[in-house]
Amino acid sequence: MWCIPHPLKDRHVLVLLDTEGLGDVEKGDSKNDAWIFCLAVLLSSNFVFNSMGTIDQQAMEQLHYVTELTKRIRLQASQEDEFNISECKRVSPSFTWCVRDFTLDLILDGKEITEDEYLTISLKCKDDPKSKDTQCKKIEDYNLPRRCIQQYFHSHKCFVFVTPVIPRKLKNLENLTIDELDEEFVAQSKSFCKYIFRSGSIKTLPGAIVVNGRMLGNLAVSYVEAIKSGSVPCMENAVVALAESENIQAVKDALTKYNTEMNKHVRKFPTETELEFFQLHMECEKIALELFLARSFKDNEQKHQHSFKEKLDRAKERFSKMNEDASIRFCEKLLDELGQTLRKNISGNYYSKPGGHKIFLEEKMQIMEIYDRKPGRGIKIRKGGVIYTRKNTAHEVQQEFLASIKDIEITIRNADRSLTKQQKEIEAERARVEAASREKEMAEEYNKKLEEQLEEEQKRFDQHVEMLQEKMEAEREKMKQENLEVIERIQKTEDLRREDMDRLIEELREPNEIHNHYHLCVIS
Repeated sequence: MWCIPHPLKDRHVLVLLDTEGLGDVEKGDSKNDAWIFCLAVLLSSNFVFNSMGTIDQQAMEQLHYVTELTKRIRLQASQEDEFNISECKRVSPSFTWCVRDFTLDLILDGKEITEDEYLTISLKCKDDPKSKDTQCKKIEDYNLPRRCIQQYFHSHKCFVFVTPVIPRKLKNLENLTIDELDEEFVAQSKSFCKYIFRSGSIKTLPGAIVVNGRMLGNLAVSYVEAIKSGSVPCMENAVVALAESENIQAVKDALTKYNTEMNKHVRKFPTETELEFFQLHMECEKIALELFLARSFKDNEQKHQHSFKEKLDRAKERFSKMNEDASIRFCEKLLDELGQTLRKNISGNYYSKPGGHKIFLEEKMQIMEIYDRKPGRGIKIRKGGVIYTRKNTAHEVQQEFLASIKDIEITIRNADRSLTKQQKEIEAERARVEAASREKEMAEEYNKKLEEQLEEEQKRFDQHVEMLQEKMEAEREKMKQENLEVIERIQKTEDLRREDMDRLIEELREPNEIHNHYHLCVIS
């Protein structure tokens, strides 16, 4: 195996799989050859068959393994014996026949023919005779590999190559430079490579699913394990197992991508508003969702999609908690710095004097005003009961700070001898009104945040639906294109059959044409 970056297609890899030769008499294991042939058909997107000399009956007999494909490969789990030709055309590789050391002239009836025409003529079947069972058996043996090549591969191509060097240099062929090779051979080799590079099919699975290297490796393991166990490799089962593995990994990779993208924004925590955090989340979620949708396939029951969403929600809450913690730390540090003078005066009994309560209130209000103007204090998400309640972190930390000095404020107020009893009652009522106002403000803020949460979830849902619809539409277009290609491939096979029938009718009408036809077969 060789894996190299594709010379022409960006972000594609050209994987060259070289199998041992078929029909090795020293090995003497036809079953092994048959499995190698089937495995090559299952794994490749472009199947290249090498033979020497010409495309004759002997060369066709080397390809008799193609007639065993239906016995050794199952496209669908429900398949009995015969391939469904349309499904076969959908998943089969292209077929390229390379004829080495070719010495014949490509001429038919005095006219030059192309390499592809040479292959088409060589793949034509003979007419089934009306009598003689033995003759019928011979004709069927002749036709079967040709018919299988026509049906089991979605397209056909041929290249012929002259001998690369003179015979005496062949034994040292690997050490020769390109300049020492036959010019015609070099030109033919370049033509072959150009075709593979430009027209070679990309490996896909049913549903126009493009295969990457990891998937190809998993398919190889799946097929080989089936062969080793003595069962027939089933493409449908292998794809189902592959889809499960790929979808599980798609969830992991998408979550990793989300975490990576969100971690880039952690240094910005705390966000000024919850909307700002949600927008960061939406950006990162979209990137992760694109990765998941690009990699996942055949998630028909959306099991892995639901799993991805559940894990993504947990990841979101984790980052939300990080944002909350950063907000709390920022606010607590800020109030700690602003309240240093106030705490110092409290511990020094500075306010234990007539008018002390008024001074205390002025300093407290000054701290709150500076605190309220300070940007970047962030938000907080707190769980309450079975729903999420959302409170402003800065406001909540502020309330905790005020609560921590409430008893001290009451003590200072009661100790202030300059206040009358009526004034103290007024101050107490003012404190109660202030507390009630704060609770009302927090309740209104909670309702507003709850509405924002519903709007955010709707936006998120709409984003998921939009991206899923785009993927479904893309898959529909791929399937449509794939179906058109299958129809075209089947049509080509049917056209070839009709040509055979027309040719046979013409042969019956004009006997001389029969001689020309069989003369061509001798040449081939």
